[in-house]
Amino acid sequence: MDDSKSNMEELHVPMNENDDDDIDDLDIKTEFKKNIGKTVIYSVDNSPPWHLCIILGFQHYLTAVGGIISIPMILSEYFCMDKDVLGISELMGTFLFVSGMATLLQTTFGVRLPIVQGSTPTFLVPTIAILLQPQWTCPYTEARIQYGQSVNFTNLGLPEVGSSGHRDIWKARILEIQGAIIIASFVQIFIGLSGIMNFALKYIGPLSIVPVIVLTGLSLFPAGLKLASGQWWIALLTMCLVLLFSQYMDTARIASARTSYLKQRIFTFFNMFPVLFAIVGSCIVCTILTLTDVLPNIPDQWGYMARIDRNVYVMHESNWFRFPYPGQWGTPTVSVASVLGMVAGVVAAMLESIGDYYACARLSGAPSPPMHAINRGVFIEGICCVLAGAWGSGNGTTSFSENIGVIGITKVGSRRVVQVGGCLMLVLGCLGKFSALFTLIPEPIYGGMFVVSFGMVAAVGLSNLQYVDLNSSRNLCIIGVALFIGQSVPTWIHQNDAIKTGSEICDQIFSVLLGTSMFVGGATGFILDNTIPGSEHERGVTAWRTSGSSFKKHGNIQDGDIYDPPFYRRFYSKTLSKFCPVLP
Repeated sequence: MDDSKSNMEELHVPMNENDDDDIDDLDIKTEFKKNIGKTVIYSVDNSPPWHLCIILGFQHYLTAVGGIISIPMILSEYFCMDKDVLGISELMGTFLFVSGMATLLQTTFGVRLPIVQGSTPTFLVPTIAILLQPQWTCPYTEARIQYGQSVNFTNLGLPEVGSSGHRDIWKARILEIQGAIIIASFVQIFIGLSGIMNFALKYIGPLSIVPVIVLTGLSLFPAGLKLASGQWWIALLTMCLVLLFSQYMDTARIASARTSYLKQRIFTFFNMFPVLFAIVGSCIVCTILTLTDVLPNIPDQWGYMARIDRNVYVMHESNWFRFPYPGQWGTPTVSVASVLGMVAGVVAAMLESIGDYYACARLSGAPSPPMHAINRGVFIEGICCVLAGAWGSGNGTTSFSENIGVIGITKVGSRRVVQVGGCLMLVLGCLGKFSALFTLIPEPIYGGMFVVSFGMVAAVGLSNLQYVDLNSSRNLCIIGVALFIGQSVPTWIHQNDAIKTGSEICDQIFSVLLGTSMFVGGATGFILDNTIPGSEHERGVTAWRTSGSSFKKHGNIQDGDIYDPPFYRRFYSKTLSKFCPVLP
């Protein structure tokens, strides 16, 4: 009997229909408690049968797609895309394609863990700060604010929405962000390739990271609330469905209840796709309310944004096949202010990914990642961000925490499964009709989803405080000051034309940097944590650094060979490995 079959028998998973009779004799409560977190069915180097690879890979795709498509929905407003839903669908297709490409590169040549790559909110904050500069003010947004949703843009001298003139307007903004991401990502490439992270981690602790991640989530709240305000009842329905499927039906609660085996499987199934089922459920409600004309069909009336038929024409206008390619929007532009602002997003995404590497290793039954694998993961992620900038997704790529949770639920930590998921992203990203399908989802549904997801981003940042001594007035002072300054200074910068150095370039640089909350809060926390006296135990540095080391022999893998680059042993060079931080 092979290892996979043996492991499945150990977990009491029926191998055939005859085994179903044995399930009735099991104490489900005891078995679930005994097996949760005990092992993995397929570890990193194991490959399930091809048909299981496709099903499990599609599951990873479904889990990631909710987060991936949410980013272009938010960016569309700041890119001045207005109601050009065809352009938004093309942007979504680019996001999917780039995410699939980054996933394949990271799992094959990077950290080599089963970790999905995708768009990230950490790049949103500096992007919004850049596009809030006066030169990027959107005339369409101002016209709608002044004249209402049904304004005629051609009467105001503006190109019609979706025309070539309008596309030139939003393409110019994407090109500015493209150039900033490409240049800023070279910082991440240099950090990974040079091994600076080995030195930098000595000074970076939880009190430096908490303000960065928390302020990232808090800064995105207004974007989510604006979408939700289109129809609050639909947004609240979506939020409640996400909470129902992800929290009230979670595996731990199921295990503690004496329910039938069939109910266990049904609840677990819903628990694996909470965002997907929440979106589908809310779309069904919106469809019924649209067909019965309960929702208004006049754009200026409240509730119109929840209609399911607002963008049906996009399905007809979009192409069946559209291959995203580098430079599809034009030649990227570069400005010093935009690049420096985007560096803050690059650093935040890099630190977030390092934490995800340790979490993914623990859940997939792998030893804790060695430093050369972390350096290589950071290096490849920088390469992927450059490619994302070149393709014009308007965002970088980083590790997807949601998919790490899927590994914990399914106990399938196979690298091959995630690679299949990456291939699916590549293929589906080229299907224009498929990308256009997501534009039919009403904005309030996205708003309800963001209420939960952006709240989770802030909560993930706060979770790092578990390593810190919260009885220490020193630590409480640092956290409070960093969060307050990180939230208040950017608000003041955006509301007042406060930066006047006499140089337009310097004004733009300081406006972008000081207008980026996670940069201001993270820098404040870093400076205070490294200058105010305190022991490493008090600061939480000791516990934070060793949080993954206790799992070195967790699961089925007892060594670190899984982190070796492809064909490494065949072309091994002792001299090269000694001086290259990305090699063992």
